[in-house]
Amino acid sequence: MKTPIYDFVSAYAKADALRLHMPGHKGVGPLGLEKLDITEIDGADSLYEAGGIIAQSEDNASRLFGCQTLYSTEGSSQCIRAMLSLVLLHAKQTGRKPLIAAGRNAHKTFLSGAALLDMDVDWLYPDKMSTYLSCALTPEEMERYLASAAEKPVAVYLTSPDYLGCMTDIAGIARVCHAHGVLLAVDNAHGAYLRFLEPSLHPIDLGADFCCDSAHKTLPVLTGGAYLHIAPGVEKTIAAQAKNALALFGSTSPSYLIMQSLDLANAYLCEYPRKLQAFAAEVSALKQRLMALGYVLYGDEPLKITLEAKKRGYVGHALARLLLESGLVCEYADPDHVVLMLTPEISGEGLSRIEAALAAIPQKPVIETEPPRLRKGRRVCSVREAMLSPAETLPVENCCGRILAAASVGCPPAVPILICGEEIDREALECFRYYGIGECAVIAGN
Repeated sequence: MKTPIYDFVSAYAKADALRLHMPGHKGVGPLGLEKLDITEIDGADSLYEAGGIIAQSEDNASRLFGCQTLYSTEGSSQCIRAMLSLVLLHAKQTGRKPLIAAGRNAHKTFLSGAALLDMDVDWLYPDKMSTYLSCALTPEEMERYLASAAEKPVAVYLTSPDYLGCMTDIAGIARVCHAHGVLLAVDNAHGAYLRFLEPSLHPIDLGADFCCDSAHKTLPVLTGGAYLHIAPGVEKTIAAQAKNALALFGSTSPSYLIMQSLDLANAYLCEYPRKLQAFAAEVSALKQRLMALGYVLYGDEPLKITLEAKKRGYVGHALARLLLESGLVCEYADPDHVVLMLTPEISGEGLSRIEAALAAIPQKPVIETEPPRLRKGRRVCSVREAMLSPAETLPVENCCGRILAAASVGCPPAVPILICGEEIDREALECFRYYGIGECAVIAGN
């Protein structure tokens, strides 16, 4: 597997040319990597008009993923908005209303994309939803929704795997969506590696039409490196607009450092499946040993360990602090869960450290308190109207009865507890307090 972007930049760095172009550091500086940080000079190609080394590298990635694969240097956030843009284009071409149905645990980037594109959203809640971070809809639930919908959406948008490691039956839901003439778009930000399992669990291979992967989350890629995937069966006139869709939301100065890491990842991925399979087996065995120690695990994603902290006798933040004392830095913790994200790069030695640290934490009486239930909010205005309205930030105690203007949650986990445009009632306030949110942005004067 050739690495055309990396090879070009490396050769340029060695040429010792006088850089009379951006960036301003001119190839020198304290980081030591400035020589590899370039812009769209002659021969370097251009991400959104690719016809040279970037196009060659994206073609390599496309062969690895078995579909049209394009690069993002601004994470899955850029890809999510691009997917929505392509869904909107499909709606216009087919003369349909730009209505999209979305699992309730969508990333807040989905909200901003829907607002910017003026798309209406029909929120999907599964019959069983114990936490706002998981929304494991079943094919049966999707069939009931689509069969009874007064107006069918042009697409369904789901997050799988979700932040806690729960995986949705994408294959089953894809069959249902396509039987109803509805596209399926999947936020697979946490699952780029799923393509390289045997068998593949990647959403495109399971029937999704559009999919985004945050390569940087689970592959050895610099932060910000991501993929937009278009399934082979997507109408060619739509697929041809994918670059324009990315450019609509992307910087005109994409990072060549990130593109080099995506380029080098292609070579890495050629030998990755065997390494991944062996490591996934080790993780599965570790999960079994942790359960034998009395830990209760949540979710079924192969490379994620999510601990149900209260069943060990700790709130999640306290359990995470104990792991930190052993030198283990968790991905995420809330009152109920601790999330550990794993890749083969931590090796068997890393798994042994995890096991030793968790084995040393004594079992305490189970904490019986449960998180407040997330209920369907009362919509007062659209996401677009709420997000583009003048807003004021207030303590949550002063927000009862007000209309949420912006997603009041950071990243991680970046999943809104209440949707912009919904009324903040007492149950919502209870959720905000439980998850440590002290302020809300509400529509001013409302």
